[in-house]
Amino acid sequence: MKKYLTLMALALSFNVTAAPLDASIAQLQHGWATANYQTPEKDREAAFKKLVEEAHQVTVSNPNRAEPLIWEGIITSTLAKYQPKLSAGSTAKAARDLLLSAEKIDANALEGSALTSLGSLYYKVPRFISFGDHDKAREYLERSLKISPNGIDQNYFYADFLLEEGEYAKAIEYFKKALKAPARPGREDADAGRHADIQEGIKKAEKKL
Repeated sequence: MKKYLTLMALALSFNVTAAPLDASIAQLQHGWATANYQTPEKDREAAFKKLVEEAHQVTVSNPNRAEPLIWEGIITSTLAKYQPKLSAGSTAKAARDLLLSAEKIDANALEGSALTSLGSLYYKVPRFISFGDHDKAREYLERSLKISPNGIDQNYFYADFLLEEGEYAKAIEYFKKALKAPARPGREDADAGRHADIQEGIKKAEKKL
């Protein structure tokens, strides 16, 4: 009986902890979508700087959890995209380190999002003046696809990587697979923006064929 009550107490404690974390992650997800797709480009750096601070507080409040580290890493990596080159390099490295920490805790968390984001970082940053590595990018992206073979982001980023590698027909195949990905309840804003990214990717690949 005592053992049963202890297990029940642990379960209740986990649910109480999980609920605020889920709400915080949802808030970060919507914040990212708003900053990336609905904010004027000239204002995106400032928007993502603010969002990085919010994400870091969620990470600090939830030690040893992969999910906040993943989202802090995603937001930090997106910030790098809108920064001047001198700042972007160190920001991208900080994002990589956050995502590597998340991978160590739970590579499967959020459908392998740490792996997806690491893959995108490794092919997007320069190879000669930073940590860019297309072999690592392919490895991470293919691992993420094994975890979530029908995921919109997993297929989109793999397709975008293939586009950069010059594998245009294969890129179109994965872009179209991304378009058919199941809708993500509560993430309609991100899905709409990603669908626009996918259509743009398909047009680029088709022009190269």
